[in-house]
Amino acid sequence: PVRTELEVVGVVEVFQRPDSPPAAQKGYLRFLMQMCDMASDYFKSLQLRSLSDRQSLWSRLEEFTRLIHQSLDPRETAYMLANEARRLIECDRVTISVRRGRRQVIEAISGQDVVNKRSNVVRLLGNLATVVAGARENVWFCGDTSQLAPQIEDALQQYVDEAHSKTVIVIPLGRPAPPPVDEADVDRPVDPPPPVGAMIVEQIEDSRITPQLRQRVEVVAQHGAVALANAVEHNEIFLMPLWKAIGRSKVITEARMLPKTVLVTGVIVVVLMTLIFAPWPYKLHARGTLEPVLRRDVFAGIDGIVDEVCVLHGQRVEAGDVLVRLRNSELKQQILEIEGQLAANQKQVATIRRELADLRMLSAQERNRLTGQLAELEARQISLTAQLAILREKEKELTVLSPISGDVVTWDVYNRLINRPVNRGQVLMRVADTSGDWELELHMSEDRMGEIALARQQVKNADPSQDLMVEYVLATDPGRTRTARVKDIYVSAEVLPEEGNVVMIKVAVDKNDFDATQLRPGATVSAKVRCGTRSMGYAWFRDLIAFIQTRVLFYLW
Repeated sequence: PVRTELEVVGVVEVFQRPDSPPAAQKGYLRFLMQMCDMASDYFKSLQLRSLSDRQSLWSRLEEFTRLIHQSLDPRETAYMLANEARRLIECDRVTISVRRGRRQVIEAISGQDVVNKRSNVVRLLGNLATVVAGARENVWFCGDTSQLAPQIEDALQQYVDEAHSKTVIVIPLGRPAPPPVDEADVDRPVDPPPPVGAMIVEQIEDSRITPQLRQRVEVVAQHGAVALANAVEHNEIFLMPLWKAIGRSKVITEARMLPKTVLVTGVIVVVLMTLIFAPWPYKLHARGTLEPVLRRDVFAGIDGIVDEVCVLHGQRVEAGDVLVRLRNSELKQQILEIEGQLAANQKQVATIRRELADLRMLSAQERNRLTGQLAELEARQISLTAQLAILREKEKELTVLSPISGDVVTWDVYNRLINRPVNRGQVLMRVADTSGDWELELHMSEDRMGEIALARQQVKNADPSQDLMVEYVLATDPGRTRTARVKDIYVSAEVLPEEGNVVMIKVAVDKNDFDATQLRPGATVSAKVRCGTRSMGYAWFRDLIAFIQTRVLFYLW
C-alpha cells in the first residue's frame, strides 16, 4: 500500500511469473517497497502543499470578509468588493453594480478610481446586469450562449462585441430567502428578496471556467451579497445623512447643551406635527384678465390691403357699422374682365337673334348652325353671370362690418391697420360690449386641475347650484380683494408662450363692484381659487411636494 500519515491513498500490485527464483522475488519486493516509499513521500508533499494553499486561501478570505464589511456606504463597499474580489478570484476584472430603482447602475470596477458611466462599455455592462438581476439566475459564459434566455443572450452578446472578453460571469447579489417561521411553511417555496446588485467577473484571454474559479466566485458572491445588502439597507434608512451628521456632532449631545438640544428638538417636532395635522385653507393661484362677456374678434373675410379705417380706439359702434374698408386690385380686375366678357357675349347673342329673325334669307343648314351658337352663348352668359355674382359677394367682404354693438377695444387701431396687407381670417380688431356683464379669464396650470376638479365635485355634491369661490385682485385696484364664483371650466388645455400648458377658467363677476374707471378690458388679475382645506404643510409647500413626486419619486420607483 501507498500510505500517508492520514490515509491509504493507493495500492501497488505486481504480477510475476510463477517460475521466478526466490532471490529475484526478494529483489522485486525490495524495489516495490522503495517505489511505494517514494510515492508516499510524494503524496505527503502534495497534501502538505494543499493544506498550505488552503490555509493561505482561508487567510485571504478572512481578510476579504473583514474589508468588505468595514463600511456601510454602498459606494465604498462596492469599490472594496470589486478590488478585493479580483485579488481573491485571480481574474482580470471584477465589476459591481447596485440597484437604483428598476435598473442596475455600475458603481465600481476593479483597478479604476472613477467609473465613466457615459462610456459604451459601462452602459452595456449596466444593461447586462439589469437583465440578469431581473431574471435572478447566474450566467457563466465562456463562448456558448445557446442555453441562455433571449434577453440575456442579446445583452451579453452586445457587451462581448464591445469589450472582447472571453469569459463573463454574472452573479446577482442579494440576501438569501429567510427561513420559514412556521413548521407548516417548511415545504412551501419562499421567494428570495430582489437582488440589490450584481457582480460581473471577466477573463480577457482565458475562456476556461475551472472548478477552482467557480468555487472562488461562488464564495466571494456569497460573502459580497451580504455586505452589499447591509450597506444598501443601511443607506435607505429615512434621513440617514441627517442622522449621520447629528451623530458626528458632539456639541449638541454634551451635558451643558443637552437641554437646548431637547428644546430645539421639541420645537421641531411641534412644527412638523403642526405642518402635518393642522388644517389650512387651500388656495390655488392663477393669473388672468378681466374681460366683457360679450366680445367679438373682427376678421378679414378676404385678402387685401387696408384702405380705410373708419373707427378709433374706444369708439362706440353699432352692429352693422363699417369698421374697415379693404382694397383688392386682383379682385377688381377679375370683375372688370367678367363684365367685359358678359357684355361681348350679350352682343353676340343679340346679333344671332337678329339673323334668326329673317328666316327667308337663311337655309336650313345655316339656321341649325346659328341655333347651336345661340344655345352655347346663352349657356356661357349664365356661367358669366354666376361668376360675376360670386365676385360681387367677395367685393362686399372688402367692407368689414361690426358683428355686435359695443366699443372698439383694440389700441391705436388706425396706425395698426392703415395700408397694411391682411390675409383672410386675420384678426383686425376686437369689439366688446363694455356696458354688459363682465367676467374673469383665469389661466390655471394644468397640473393643478386635478385638485380643482375634486374640490368642485365636492361643492356640487353639497349644493348643485353652487361653485368654487375665487378671490382676486385687480392690477388697477390692488388694495381691494374681491370674491366671485367659477361659472365654467374648459375641457381642453391650451399652450401659451409664457405660461405653458394651462386650462381656461371663467369666473362670473358683478360689475357693480367696480368703478367705471376700473372696468378695462384685458386688465391683469391675480386670483386664488378656494379648494377647501388641506394640511398646513401641504398648503404651503404644495409645489415642492409635487416636484418631488413627479421629478424624484416617479423616476426612482
